[in-house]
Amino acid sequence: MDSTIRTTVGKSEHRIDAVEKVTGKVRYIGDYAVPGMLHAKLVTSTNAHATITAMDTKEAWKVPGVRAIVTGDMFPFHIGPILADRPPLAFEKVRYYGEPVAIIVADHEHQAKLAASKVKIKYEPLPIVNSAKQAFETDAPLIHPDLGQYMKIISDVYPVPGTNIGSHIKIRKGDLGSAWKNCAETVSATYNFNLSDHAALETRSTRVEINPEGKVIVHSCSQSPYTIKKVLNQFFNIEVGNVIVHIPLVGGAFGGKGTVQLEPLAYLASKAVGGKMVKLQLEREEDMRTAPCHIGFDATIKLGVDKDGKLLAGQYTFLIDSGAYTDQAAGITRAAAIDCTGPYHIPNVWCDSYCMYTNHTFATSFRGYAHPELTFAVERTMDQLARKLNMDPIQLRILNGIKPGNTTPTQTVLTANNIGDVEKCMIRAKELIKWDEGERIEVSKKAIRSKGISMFWKTSTTATNAQAGAVLTFEADGSVNLNCAAIELGQGTKTILAQIVAEKLKLGMDKIHVTMEVNTQYDPHQWRTVASSTTFLAGRAVLAAAENAVTQLKKTAAAVLQCAEEDLDVGDGRVYLKPDPTYGVGFKDLALGYTYPSGHSIGGQIVGVGKHIQRHLTPMDKETGFGKPGPWWSVGVQAVEVEWNQRDCTYKVLKAVTVLDGGTIINPTTALQQMRGGMYMGLSFASTETFVFDEQGVMQNPDLRNYQLLRFGEQPAQYLVDFIETPSADGPYGARGIGEYGVIGMAAALANSLSVAAQVELNELPLIPEFIWKMRKESGQ
Repeated sequence: MDSTIRTTVGKSEHRIDAVEKVTGKVRYIGDYAVPGMLHAKLVTSTNAHATITAMDTKEAWKVPGVRAIVTGDMFPFHIGPILADRPPLAFEKVRYYGEPVAIIVADHEHQAKLAASKVKIKYEPLPIVNSAKQAFETDAPLIHPDLGQYMKIISDVYPVPGTNIGSHIKIRKGDLGSAWKNCAETVSATYNFNLSDHAALETRSTRVEINPEGKVIVHSCSQSPYTIKKVLNQFFNIEVGNVIVHIPLVGGAFGGKGTVQLEPLAYLASKAVGGKMVKLQLEREEDMRTAPCHIGFDATIKLGVDKDGKLLAGQYTFLIDSGAYTDQAAGITRAAAIDCTGPYHIPNVWCDSYCMYTNHTFATSFRGYAHPELTFAVERTMDQLARKLNMDPIQLRILNGIKPGNTTPTQTVLTANNIGDVEKCMIRAKELIKWDEGERIEVSKKAIRSKGISMFWKTSTTATNAQAGAVLTFEADGSVNLNCAAIELGQGTKTILAQIVAEKLKLGMDKIHVTMEVNTQYDPHQWRTVASSTTFLAGRAVLAAAENAVTQLKKTAAAVLQCAEEDLDVGDGRVYLKPDPTYGVGFKDLALGYTYPSGHSIGGQIVGVGKHIQRHLTPMDKETGFGKPGPWWSVGVQAVEVEWNQRDCTYKVLKAVTVLDGGTIINPTTALQQMRGGMYMGLSFASTETFVFDEQGVMQNPDLRNYQLLRFGEQPAQYLVDFIETPSADGPYGARGIGEYGVIGMAAALANSLSVAAQVELNELPLIPEFIWKMRKESGQ
């Protein structure tokens, strides 16, 4: 156990953006207006799959204030983060309802909106592919007949030309065929749910201008400023150095702003009006039907065990509904395969994970990046296996929980450094949910109380060269400015980074000033703010920058104090002699260089520079999946207690539990808030959220009146959160990422709980009362 005494890390410091937010002083992208700024509105498809036969813009041009109309044939090329398969504006054909087909640029927003309504488009309908299962059928209509011609942006994406498979990822570990022969018992089940929304408070928005020097200046609410630079360079041939991206505070994202969608459109709009600033902001309904959403999912899982309940074999087939384009869903397909088993040691694994094209809104990253989805399927199967074996679900999980010395599905060897302690998490969760009081209790003739539990894990699947940088500049008063490209989108990242700096410099938090806005002209490169990787990557970078600053402080102070650098330490804004701390010099006297009484100066400004890049990660082998995809695996357990009404199948969540091994918890209160927010989101996604498409692939509920989120008052009566701290040797002060983990196991835990209550297997989401009633009726109850 680490017995180091720390002053800031491990303490619940106040969030540095709290005052600005609670007083309403934060300015988001949509709050800015600039004189002369033009406004853009999208014309979107009214068909889910159709050929564009004609487009008439005559009436739109008659609207006063219209400056430009941009159509798909003006840029008839494809873009994408993993596979370049998506035109920024549809040309020749549309592939989903709500797909952008034209941009109207006008002096005022209302003018652009009116003109957009006057664009007349003729379509010739094409056959609709309305589910991932339908897309997988051999005679399914092809959504991308030219699939084999699309450019790969990264190497490990494997489209299958002549099909609707945008990527096929394989895991082959051990000898599955032989393993089945040794199994005493097997269980198999299928699962599915439809696409849903991120529903961030702030809708997608961007402003773009091209200045007279040719520099493209982008303001966006993105999670990925350097990806915007990369995309504009790759697909529009703009030099990377000529793209400047600004990101203010972001009003929620949950992965939905990790992709690049509106920025290329706003760039085309700005270019069409001579480089003037153009603002493109989606209304809520547009954001839901046009912007990328959360994947749909179909899974079939078969597990086999020996006579003692030890897992011997696992076979997994995942069909991921990526909608009309692969976007980040191709990466999600890979992530689902990487951790397909859940946190269980299974020596023989066979997984086929498919990214499937459908005529739905295209999908992108969602908090957990495939793990809430695969965990729902895996943990439901584990519960069904426990019932078949007549074992306690917790005992079955503990028996098979993954440990140091085991290997992952991709055959990465786990150690005490890169895997947490899932058994400790389970034991604590069992206490918190009071499992021993009973899994199912009849409270009255109509009320049943039941409990469900779920183990989960996730590795941070980043690019093998994912990296972050940080710069610390000292002020004349000895305080420190922190600059990096981590995005603050509500998760408290900048507070955590400030704590890391404060801990290393042994300064108070009030002496650390963090620049909240990101500007790619002066903030060092950072991969993205996704994948629960920011505390790890940016944290290592700011720690390195602080160490660099300490080295500079000691070097100058050693000259001033006439001693060796190794005789010095820092603390309380001073550099002092270890044997005699009363003898030292203040940061404020060193910050801009030390000046002797004679006027002679040495040192210069203290500027700490740090960086960190992922190490020893490898791509996956195409045929076996062999490789090391992530630096560590965080593990945890979640549980839910519900009260279910057996008369009308309604229910309320009484208690939700999370126990996570996140390594060292740098800020317990923000970590607690992360978990609670994730738990709420997971329960909402599990219980009520789904997009509804009609037979023609038209979304029926692209608005918050008909898209059902968990409302206030429907949240759990009690949230219980605890942490197990198994430090990671690679993480800053032993921390692992935790940002996504609160959401991952909630759908599975809720489904397990309700399955116990209703005494029927609930393998679909969302878990609305009508669905529970239907399943009970089909089972004869």
